[in-house]
Amino acid sequence: MAAELQNKTRMQVFKNKGKDQEEMRRRRNEVTVELRKNKREETLLKRRNVPITDSTDEDDVEKTLSEVDLQALVMKAGSSDPAVQLQAVQSARKLLSSDRNPPIDPLIRSGILPILVHCLEQHNQPSLQFEAAWALTNIASGTSAQTQAVVAAGAVPLFLHLLLSSQQNVCEQAVWALGNIIGDGPVPRDYVINLGVVQPLLTFIKPEIPLSFLRNVTWVIVNLCRSKDPPPPVQTIKDILPALNVLIHHTDMNILIDTVWALSYLTDGGNEQIQMVIDSGVVPHLIPLLSHKEVKVQTAALRAVGNIVTGTDEQTQTVLNCDALSHFPNLLTHPKEKICKEAVWFLSNITAGNQTQVEAVIDAGLLPLIIRNLSKGEFQTQKEAAWAISNLTISGNREQVARLIQEGVIGPFCDLLVCKDTQVVQVVLDGIHNMLKLAGPQVEQLANMIEECSGLDKIESLQNHENVDIYKLAYDIIEQYFSEEADDANLTSQVAEGTFEFDPTTSAPSEEFNF
Repeated sequence: MAAELQNKTRMQVFKNKGKDQEEMRRRRNEVTVELRKNKREETLLKRRNVPITDSTDEDDVEKTLSEVDLQALVMKAGSSDPAVQLQAVQSARKLLSSDRNPPIDPLIRSGILPILVHCLEQHNQPSLQFEAAWALTNIASGTSAQTQAVVAAGAVPLFLHLLLSSQQNVCEQAVWALGNIIGDGPVPRDYVINLGVVQPLLTFIKPEIPLSFLRNVTWVIVNLCRSKDPPPPVQTIKDILPALNVLIHHTDMNILIDTVWALSYLTDGGNEQIQMVIDSGVVPHLIPLLSHKEVKVQTAALRAVGNIVTGTDEQTQTVLNCDALSHFPNLLTHPKEKICKEAVWFLSNITAGNQTQVEAVIDAGLLPLIIRNLSKGEFQTQKEAAWAISNLTISGNREQVARLIQEGVIGPFCDLLVCKDTQVVQVVLDGIHNMLKLAGPQVEQLANMIEECSGLDKIESLQNHENVDIYKLAYDIIEQYFSEEADDANLTSQVAEGTFEFDPTTSAPSEEFNF
């Protein structure tokens, strides 16, 4: 029942012609949240620094794991003899750098954390600082509880201080550790931001920085942008955007991919954040990446521009003004299905726009490709295509809807009426209903087309559907357009009361709504 109610709320957007395009778009975005979850979000929040070693070293570490006396190690790590201390901290770091099951919890329980944090303060011993920072980085790469143990031990202010170290390896390790803490969620992220991480972090973006270091900096920026519940502070976004404008030109693939993902996270935070991204001037550099040779770049770019077009008509127009639609013939026929799906999702937000934006989709020759995905795509892609078409029947004028029908949408559209997804069935029924309402004198011809592709049979059987909205809508369609009582006068009044704006004097239905 709750699911039915939820679907009903979503569908009101498409039933109520009084809703503005912005509202249609935003709801559309909510609907697709589940579809657009990406595994990269789960896997790259935290990273362990595991050196590339040969198998003998790995075996040595495994041997040490079983033989090591943690209490003795902790005592040595707290030694006043610098050489003994360094060796013990290095041993702890090696245990934590094992590629297999590092003993993070036993080390936390051993009481070594306060000692490692204290080592971060030994400014006359950069090697000790480095080893301690590395060990803490790997502890912070673990579970949320393990990361929080590092924070609770007071490491964050000291890591921030290490960003100013004259030793580059110490700086880089501090950046890495902070990235793991920021990646633990919005609360630790905002804690680190409030302590002042952003400005020193951004100073590392300069030509002479080693590539591996810049990759780490970019990854930390992604973590700063990632969470949206709540999103990063507005000032942080404003500070980061100029850096992303620089990094989007970088030739390194890892840096480029991370930069575009960062932009996709920022544009996923509502219209105010979308506007900040647009105002930064990055959109013209983002659009060409839709045709990048690397699929990972394309995927991230499509997500970012897709998020922008969930905004207002004006924000959507910014993307269209950069000739975005010219990239879509290739995206809609991409060998990777998830790119086709995201491309159709993008277009469903354009067809939720104004009539000029709908016309841009038509002029770019994309209707046949949307219909092809409706007909031949995997189900999730078909679902997106159903939204794109249904939105067009709401936003488009009679001529635009006629064009959709001329392109052969009726058959594949009606085929989806038998799918198990209640929401899709509602979207399709709504689209068919809108087409019939707009058909005017051609309504009989359209009704025949629906009947010839077995659409009528499907609509008739939906009169027995368990969902109230579906069976009512199916009944209304049959009653108004397919029963003997559906006389001409009734149909004419349907056209007259339609809420789509078209001027009968300039759009003679016989000429422009000609199937």
